[in-house]
Amino acid sequence: MAFGRLERPRGSQPMSEINMTPLIDVMLVLLVIFMLTAPLLTSSLKLDLPQTEGTTPQEPVPQSVRLDLSASGEVFVDDEAVALEALGARLEPLRGGDTQVHLRADKAVPYGRVAEVLGALQKAELHRVAFMADPVGAQQGISGAGRAASAP
Repeated sequence: MAFGRLERPRGSQPMSEINMTPLIDVMLVLLVIFMLTAPLLTSSLKLDLPQTEGTTPQEPVPQSVRLDLSASGEVFVDDEAVALEALGARLEPLRGGDTQVHLRADKAVPYGRVAEVLGALQKAELHRVAFMADPVGAQQGISGAGRAASAP
């Protein structure tokens, strides 16, 4: 070794190169995490909404509640299962307010069940009801949360 001259040990990389492997590993892990969690952020309840030509996309209202009726007749308020008898008590805090209800009902739900839910909404003095539907040609079997609604 001569004075004034620095030599690096054999087999080592120059210091100006950055090892990209750990950065790529972190990015791939983040990509997998986002791919797995993105479907969970939407509504977990799958409904087969009716399709109509008159539907227009509607932005969510700040004071709104989503009410879903599954094909089996179950009632869900914001993805929380509620018995029809307890629906009035669940809607009581919203009584008489300016809250908009987004009603999503599967095509297979009998009209009588929808009428019972509408009666519970009237009892709770919630009169702003938007009936949710899919536009004609939309994919079947995908949750229609916030995609389209008829005018209230």
